[in-house]
Amino acid sequence: MAIRAAVAVVLTAAERHRLKKMAYGHKTPHQARQRAAVVLLAARGRSNARIAAETHLHVDTVRTWRGRFAYGGLPALADRKRSGRPARFTPVQVAEAKALACQLPAETGVPLARWSCPELAAELTARGITETVSASTVRRWLREDALKPWQYRSWIFIRDPDFRVKTQRVLDLYARTFEGVPLGADEYVISADEKTSIQARCRCHPTLAPGQARAMRVNHTYGRGGALAYLAAYDVHHAKVFGRTEPKTGIDPFMNLVAQVMTQEPYASAERVFWIVDNGSSHRGKKAADRLTSAFPNAVMVHTPVHASWLNQVEIYFSVVQRKVVSPNDFTDLAQVGDRLRAFEDRYNATAQPFQWKFTTSDLDDLLARLDRHTADHPEESSATPEA
Repeated sequence: MAIRAAVAVVLTAAERHRLKKMAYGHKTPHQARQRAAVVLLAARGRSNARIAAETHLHVDTVRTWRGRFAYGGLPALADRKRSGRPARFTPVQVAEAKALACQLPAETGVPLARWSCPELAAELTARGITETVSASTVRRWLREDALKPWQYRSWIFIRDPDFRVKTQRVLDLYARTFEGVPLGADEYVISADEKTSIQARCRCHPTLAPGQARAMRVNHTYGRGGALAYLAAYDVHHAKVFGRTEPKTGIDPFMNLVAQVMTQEPYASAERVFWIVDNGSSHRGKKAADRLTSAFPNAVMVHTPVHASWLNQVEIYFSVVQRKVVSPNDFTDLAQVGDRLRAFEDRYNATAQPFQWKFTTSDLDDLLARLDRHTADHPEESSATPEA
């Protein structure tokens, strides 16, 4: 019986370069690397038997990929399309599964707050929508439309009737303008608030420093050493923080913070010092503004809208404190908490730069326009009870 001659393989420079990348690339799939090696060896004039011995493949496999490349080039080295196993679930069943995922469980009579993939799979079977289906299959269906019913985000309606006016006043101050007039060199903007209940948690075993392939280890069990409040005033345009610790929040602790700032220069002799605060009980309403002005005539209190503390830049500083000082919490007593906070203030003030505040009045107009369109499209939501 005559032996069929091996198909000759001739490579262009581009094909040789591409095949070498496939054959020696660290991220190339194993099968693609083997096929590229077969073609490269065939281009050197090697016989199928010798190629099979060098690549540890069956000679029929070598003959197959050599022939495919000779007649089809590089695209022929890819797997051919296969029919695969017939689909177990119809498009209608998949659509019904997605529709169920887009409903609140309580609306369907299921005593759950949120859907999970195992719960959805069980519910689909219980309703007779599908036969037994795995949670991974349901997850794959949901991924097609980026559905994640197990996640949720809270939201809130704008409740302050003067939201735009108050917000624009704060944003103008950040841009060094007040009531349409640019601020002078001797006018300052202070953002102030309280961070409540910073606890001293003394861990029952010492915290272990991180090591090779090991994160820092913090013991779960701790003893309570009390809690304190951290009050901070942040000079928006000069990136300077003034802080103090108090046993609790209240009018007197807040006024102590104000006095700490307003009795030192340049604020004591400034033309005006604007204090941006939220609507917390320590500085809420006209009484708080009058109290501030009575104590320091050059101080002006400016309130953010209700439930809009995100407009107060000192909240950004508090988030830095939370990440860099407070968490993980491992303090022997409250004195150590206070010392750490004061030391961090000094460290922060030595290198701080003003925050790059990017939310402007134009962004505010866009936000309100989107909310107006949403309310027009969903009028029933405008009368809903907002989340506090």
